[in-house]
Amino acid sequence: MSTTLFNLQRDHIAHLQQAYSDILTNHGFDSLAIYSGHASVYFADDHAPPFQTYGHFMHWVGLADVQHSWLIIQPEKRPQLYLYAPADFWHLPTHLPEEPWVEAFDVHLCSDKISPPLSGNTAIIGDIERLATSAQLALKADIHPEPVVKALDELRLFKTPYEITCIREANRLAIAGHQATQAAFIGAAGELDIQLAYLAASRQRESNVPYQNIIGLNEHAGVLHYQHYDLHAPKQRYSLLVDAGRRFRGYCADITRTYAGPDAPAAFGELVTAMKVLKDELVKGVAPGVSFVALHEQMHHHLGEILVANDVFKGTAEQAVAEGVTRAFCPHGLGHSLGLQVHDVAGLRHPDGTPAPAPEQHPALRLTRTLRPGMVVTIEPGLYFIAMLLAPLRNTSLPINWSLVDQLSSCGGIRIEDNVAVTESGFDNLTP
Repeated sequence: MSTTLFNLQRDHIAHLQQAYSDILTNHGFDSLAIYSGHASVYFADDHAPPFQTYGHFMHWVGLADVQHSWLIIQPEKRPQLYLYAPADFWHLPTHLPEEPWVEAFDVHLCSDKISPPLSGNTAIIGDIERLATSAQLALKADIHPEPVVKALDELRLFKTPYEITCIREANRLAIAGHQATQAAFIGAAGELDIQLAYLAASRQRESNVPYQNIIGLNEHAGVLHYQHYDLHAPKQRYSLLVDAGRRFRGYCADITRTYAGPDAPAAFGELVTAMKVLKDELVKGVAPGVSFVALHEQMHHHLGEILVANDVFKGTAEQAVAEGVTRAFCPHGLGHSLGLQVHDVAGLRHPDGTPAPAPEQHPALRLTRTLRPGMVVTIEPGLYFIAMLLAPLRNTSLPINWSLVDQLSSCGGIRIEDNVAVTESGFDNLTP
């Protein structure tokens, strides 16, 4: 661990200590117990899916796979970390890294699963419902007090310099994977082989990715959360869409790239270039005081211009937006908050914790906040040829170039995504 990163993490922990102290005091609590969570086995089985530590626990320790552990936070006192570390010859025992940040905690290694030591007026957060002791804990503490959880979510929305450094490093590692996927695509690999190339180059197991990678060739690029990998390469290579990430100390990268293949119509390559330019323009629009909803609406306006300029729509950009044409070609939001979770917390709330839902005409938008320094967001404009969304438009008189749309449908779609931090003066694109 570099000295610079340790110093940033030390400052990050000090920031959390002060912020948690203020939140607990403001809501009348003497302490807070945070449960890491634990994996549950599949129904009627003894195997469990990959596990991710509760975000508010990770916020302190940066370890994404800690289970059956507790963190006790009290104002003006050192954090108490009760780490479950049983003697086990079936699995590698849990251990803390030999890094200086550990000295900020009083660490208790526990060979058995414990209940947290509670004192005074205590709150508990985390997935405790499946604990055998959940009923007893509920008698001793306030479980998931909503005002406290909302305040902690709001705290996580604004990243410290340490957190932004971690997201930047996660991006660097992920980009190596994306470069490998492009090379595999050029080499005529299939979806599974492209996925394996990504994992190898980004140096991670599939169980460690922050979300299931989307590796879509041809029409599969038009399935927004495509969840399979064909074992064999297609005969024609029209397109590749890769939406794939990486963690570093719990923090996520979420990057998407789209490539035109050798068999793609020339018009598709031109659209990919236009969407890259659009992504860059939208990134430049990230700044303090900017409404993310307004930025999303700006995406639709520019998307209308792209449809017109590339002969997909023969009307005006304004008409394409007003008639819902751009929403049929791009049904998702411009982006979302990013951090310890890929779709990070508090994106659909006002600063006081009250709901800030997505607009009725843009129901898939995951972030409705006004941007402020410290936020990290994704910027991911898209343009897709999804039959079920375009079908209703075929029965209208709208001037859509259906022959071109049908020609492009085998390419699936386009999405370009970067991860961007909001700074005091503008933006910092964390995706190299």
